[in-house]
Amino acid sequence: MLLPVSNTPPPRWFRPAQLTALGFLILIFAGTALLCMPFASADGTTTPLMDALFTATSATSLTGLVTVDTGSHWSIWGRIIVIALIQIGGLGIMSITSLTGMLLTGRVTLRARYSTAAEGRPILEGGVRATLIMTLLLTLAFELIVAVILACRFATTYGMPPLRAVGEGIFHAISAFNNAGFGLRSDSLISYNADAWILLPLAGALIIGGLGYPVLSELVRRSKERARGVLRGTPVSTRRYSVTTRMTLKGTAFLIATAMLLIAVLEWRGFLADMPLGTKLLNAFFSGVTPRTAGFNSIDYADASPVTLMVTDIYMFIGGGSAGTAGGIKVTTAIVLLAAMSAEFHGRDATTVGHRTVPKSVVRQAMTVAAAGIGSVTLGIVALRVFDPEFTADQVAFEVVSAFATTGLSTGITASLSAPSQLVLCLLMYLGRIGPFTLVAALATRNIARRYDYPVERPFIG
Repeated sequence: MLLPVSNTPPPRWFRPAQLTALGFLILIFAGTALLCMPFASADGTTTPLMDALFTATSATSLTGLVTVDTGSHWSIWGRIIVIALIQIGGLGIMSITSLTGMLLTGRVTLRARYSTAAEGRPILEGGVRATLIMTLLLTLAFELIVAVILACRFATTYGMPPLRAVGEGIFHAISAFNNAGFGLRSDSLISYNADAWILLPLAGALIIGGLGYPVLSELVRRSKERARGVLRGTPVSTRRYSVTTRMTLKGTAFLIATAMLLIAVLEWRGFLADMPLGTKLLNAFFSGVTPRTAGFNSIDYADASPVTLMVTDIYMFIGGGSAGTAGGIKVTTAIVLLAAMSAEFHGRDATTVGHRTVPKSVVRQAMTVAAAGIGSVTLGIVALRVFDPEFTADQVAFEVVSAFATTGLSTGITASLSAPSQLVLCLLMYLGRIGPFTLVAALATRNIARRYDYPVERPFIG
């Protein structure tokens, strides 16, 4: 079970939400400095500061938008820096700090407890130690499985030397599980759009990584309980999954299925037209998975219709599961908002999901996260339209939503944007990565005691 984090506010000298945001910022600047070094580029020259900053921000925030080609611009050391930023950004800077401290000292401090919670990881049964270890093991296990499959495919089918195949397998596996979307081809995965042995393992990693660590931990724990029950011949627990797990699993399945269906319908005679039936379905499925903060693309979104771009914007904005590597406002936030709307339409005072009542404070948090996301995207679109008016509204909206949702999909305009626009996207990627859980953590730890209330007056709505 997931144990709630104590409502007792942390000491005034320690504010984990702000410390988490600062940690990611320091990681971005450190990555930028390393990527500017001559040894990080393939030709041994110094990479321009803007390109290094954009790449470091994109990698740390698990986005995947790039201004330079990852495979050709960066040397082996540059790629190692990029993948290290992705891995650290996926595990969480504070979680890694807490885990390192735990391994070195053998104990978990109060600071580690608040840090772990501030990054959106509910404390599992067994405490912070179990949470951190489970997070690390799940990440490494899934990445290893996908890396082995990809390396074997690269070596046997595409004739890559074993060492290169292993390197590319590891790079793509880490990028996929962390929903980063960085690839080593200038066309992302378009070259492999007919290869199910490449697309399906990556899609599996994207889906699993996008569920979030609390959901994965609960699924693994229940599986172990069932296995032990079968081996011992004892009754298997029939307890229901937590409401977070049920919302995330059902919401993820619904979003992927509807996205696949819509893309297939909208692009059957579009960018899918020249593909065989099986390849059409494969790419429709993969294109239904990737908008949920993944970043890889097996088709060229520059050829997509405006309606397809708009639909993809919606799925990118919703994103994936909470407390994981996915971006967006999160599936649970969207479901809570829909449940609150349903309750209001039916005249019910309580918001319910899965036969459970959602506290009003959670509904307010969901509304705040969604409103903040809409505001950030709106301001970003305005800024890019001002700085780069030569691009269409569809292209700009797609780029901005992709940056905020840390998705990484693009119509191909990222490198052509002006420096001010690229800085705006950097800010959006940073906010999209640390914004939701930092905002919720800050809201959850408030303890403002007010000894008075204002008079009640009902304004007109609608």
